[in-house]
Amino acid sequence: MYQFLSFISGILLSVMISVNGGLSDQYGAFTAAVIIHVIGSLFALSFYMIHKEKKALFVHRPKWIYLGGAIGVLTTIFSNLAFGHISMTSIIALGLLGQTVTSLFIDILGWFGMEKRPFQKTSIFGLAFAVFGVVLMLDNTVSTGLTAVFISFGSGITVVLSRTVNAYLAKKIGALNGSLVNHLVGLPITVMIAFIVARGTHLNVISDNKFRIWIYTGGILGVAAVMLFNIIVPQIPAFQLTMLVFVGQVFTGVFLDVMSGNYHSDTSFLGGTVIAAGIAVNMIMERAYVTKERKYQKYLARVKRTEDEYRKYLMGKYCQ
Repeated sequence: MYQFLSFISGILLSVMISVNGGLSDQYGAFTAAVIIHVIGSLFALSFYMIHKEKKALFVHRPKWIYLGGAIGVLTTIFSNLAFGHISMTSIIALGLLGQTVTSLFIDILGWFGMEKRPFQKTSIFGLAFAVFGVVLMLDNTVSTGLTAVFISFGSGITVVLSRTVNAYLAKKIGALNGSLVNHLVGLPITVMIAFIVARGTHLNVISDNKFRIWIYTGGILGVAAVMLFNIIVPQIPAFQLTMLVFVGQVFTGVFLDVMSGNYHSDTSFLGGTVIAAGIAVNMIMERAYVTKERKYQKYLARVKRTEDEYRKYLMGKYCQ
């Protein structure tokens, strides 16, 4: 079930990015980010206020568990800094590579309160496909924009750190409340950044005399996405989550492009296909391994029962 929810999260993120893109076209990236955080905060706050049992939000320790929203803002900053210096496909690929590496460290070392999950031999195939998919998505722009390469890689790191920290907080205050805190923490930082960037410039609002309410729903989708991650993150390996979310994002992005008439064949789709194949192979091998392990454990249990019964038989026969 959690694997399916991970894929759904990727679909949700892709829709959210598309919606937020429409808002950014209208107001600019940083002003749109403020609007998104305001709407998301108000949406989550409304649910918090109508809930009968209100949990205290900012009284828990350690205090780093409240940094998920701030780390999430860094993802936006890194993406904006890299944009224009290397291709968008390369930004996506390097971000995925950053997510993959960070996810593996979190799984193996159990960082940020997550369960330790030793690297399984069956995961080697998924990792190999993931790296190959990333390589397919890279182009020659990475050779001329080295700084942007590291920044894009860093954006992938912040994605995993943000959702992991948020999930740890959600254990204490609940998934929806965790999403509320994420937006409340990120809002003042986003406002400050937007103010600094926009200082000395004029707000560029593009009006086409059409009020499109759907472009203002990104904050609501963001609340839902963070809440979903708060539920999923503790349940499955971070590496598996990263791969499934990425596949959901890529194929939903292609579908949205086709529906809007903007699709053109690109390497992100090819990379996503390779990674999806890797996930399928990995999950088949993992299921076969689990089935084999269960059979082995049942065999050991039968052997132990036989030994116990034989021991009781000997005790009854010779110790009377």
